[in-house]
Amino acid sequence: MGGQRQVLPGKVYQTVTTLMNHRIWPKVKVQQPVWYKVVESIPPAEIITRPFPPQHKKPNPKTRRPSRLFQPQQIVYEEDELRRTFYKDHPWELARPRMIIEMDGKDALRYDWSKGLRQPGMPLCGESVVQRQMWMMCNVPGMTKEQAYDTARREFYSLRQEEEVERRIAKEEAQMVGAYFGKNFLQVGVELEDAQYERWKKWATRQIAAVRTEQSQAYTTFGDDEASAENIDLEEEIAEVPLAEGVPVKR
Repeated sequence: MGGQRQVLPGKVYQTVTTLMNHRIWPKVKVQQPVWYKVVESIPPAEIITRPFPPQHKKPNPKTRRPSRLFQPQQIVYEEDELRRTFYKDHPWELARPRMIIEMDGKDALRYDWSKGLRQPGMPLCGESVVQRQMWMMCNVPGMTKEQAYDTARREFYSLRQEEEVERRIAKEEAQMVGAYFGKNFLQVGVELEDAQYERWKKWATRQIAAVRTEQSQAYTTFGDDEASAENIDLEEEIAEVPLAEGVPVKR
């Protein structure tokens, strides 16, 4: 190396271009590499040293590994902690299907969280609680994070209850005019669980029978049949003998 800078990686595009323009057989078509157009539009950097990433927070003075200095720092928003708290308390909200449709990418600018959790074009979800809580924390004087969370949850529970009542009424009205609804998710899940339990019972029965057969074949009998027959006859004879009054008999 001799201490010289290695600039060959930065000249890959120029070298390949020269080889493609000066071919030994000009009439032979040469296929361009897959990365040729990409490197042409985004050329590699000429600086060999690694650039220092932008710092979004104060560096940790206790960092002892220099390699960590060049890793991008994690961007943390204030809403992230509120989301973790909400979905930790309401994990089943993550199981609700959501449809996210954006018209111009600026839909969030048209939301007014001062009017409540109901926003035009946005279904009720955990993000509504987070944004409502964030608005109350920033705009209501003296409102703490816990108080804003309790207020937003109270509004969320009330709206969820209204949605459930509306859904039940709509289902009853549809059934009154002849609509038929199949099994719900709970019934389907119970049936699948019962079917799996029955399959497990059959498998367990076969396993128990196999274990008992193996145990019975592992021992040899020497006169056990005769001894058992004598015991049976003796028990029958004892059973036929009339018992005296007041004499306890051990069974």
